[in-house]
Amino acid sequence: MTDSEDAASGPIAVERVDLSFGDVSVLENVSLTIESGEFVGLVGPNGAGKTTLLRAISGALEPDTGRVTIDDVDIHDVSSRASSRLVSVVPQDTSLSFSFSVRDVVEMGRYPHRSRFSPPTQADRDAIDRALERTRTEALADRPIDEISGGQRQRVVLARAVAQETPALLLDEPTGSLDINHQIETLELVRELVESGRAVCAAIHDLDLAARYCDRLVMLADGGVRRTGSPADVLSADTLSDVFDSNAAVTENPVTGTETVTALPATESSARDDGEAAGSEPSIPPETPDRVHILGSGSAATGVLARLHNAGVRTSLGPIPSGDIAAETARRLERDRIEVPPFDSVSESDIAAFEAAVTASDAVVLADVTVSSGNQLLLEKLPAGTPLVVVETRPFEDRHFAGDEARRLYDECCSRAREADSAGVLEAVSWAVAKHDESIDPEKEDTGSTNSTTGTARTN
Repeated sequence: MTDSEDAASGPIAVERVDLSFGDVSVLENVSLTIESGEFVGLVGPNGAGKTTLLRAISGALEPDTGRVTIDDVDIHDVSSRASSRLVSVVPQDTSLSFSFSVRDVVEMGRYPHRSRFSPPTQADRDAIDRALERTRTEALADRPIDEISGGQRQRVVLARAVAQETPALLLDEPTGSLDINHQIETLELVRELVESGRAVCAAIHDLDLAARYCDRLVMLADGGVRRTGSPADVLSADTLSDVFDSNAAVTENPVTGTETVTALPATESSARDDGEAAGSEPSIPPETPDRVHILGSGSAATGVLARLHNAGVRTSLGPIPSGDIAAETARRLERDRIEVPPFDSVSESDIAAFEAAVTASDAVVLADVTVSSGNQLLLEKLPAGTPLVVVETRPFEDRHFAGDEARRLYDECCSRAREADSAGVLEAVSWAVAKHDESIDPEKEDTGSTNSTTGTARTN
């Protein structure tokens, strides 16, 4: 950060903070500010110091050097009660030791605002009711906290922080234990709090959600701020490669318009030794195929595309809806693709392009193919002798939107295909092509059946 950013004041200001546990340095020269009405997400690999930084901001840990202020008050120079009127915390662990009622737990957020032994005032009761209503936990108010689900308990602890009515709010992995519906519900609520003027800082593991809901991201690595800025600035493929030591594609989500991060296989070959292929196949792997066509979408097709591209295989993709992560990855890698508008049916020209791509390829990979009436036409166009590999990461029923004939065609393709995951797709394609070439060699006395030459049957 620049000196001007270090000196900036805001509801939350972290200035050149160093913090260590014994001889282990955890935070080094960390500076950041969070303004009122701003939602800042802390992202980075495990051990980067995200939780430690939150604890330093909350006052629970005192820095070795530097300082933390909230509303220009040094959080480590005031009493615990005074600091609790400045900052509220939603921890990662929301378990409680006693069987308090939900209302009692939310009322704990009001303790910093009254003397130790005084009963709740009308203002306290109003704040509690508003917090229960805002977090949609009114129906739970009289239930014991240890008799509700983990997701419900997370919302109750958030309600306690809301009732605390502080200018700053800290959250440590607020969506970690929640299903997708409650993740969205929780972060929508946090956005409401931000829009009402609170300064919010959260450690968030899910980069897609961080990009969707945060105004700004701070990327931590090795105890320091590696990069800060808008999600689009921070979540670049180069930064993710540097910080997470991973290969990832960053594209725009066609629905939300925010960044989507898809982790891709590493460039090195699969950890599984090629000589461990099933059956009695030789230990020396066949040659890498020259060209492969991929039919599928989503992360499965993206993983296959990246693995084959990194191995130097020429690939083509589609038909696939424009905006799909696999289509975006193919565009970034400058691979051939057949794109169709989202929700449009496959046209005759698309089918012709698909047939041409299959004819030009050594093999076809079916990667989480959505079996619809349109894709049924594509399956019908696959020549019977085409070497096939199937990569499935989602249940078939989640991808089946056509009748029995479409399912029969898909099952027939799978019965003569080799199965693989994205990490092993290169080896699977190589063996499928080799077996196909062997089966059509006129010098071979026993060509075998279709199933025996392309691999084992898929089990449904």
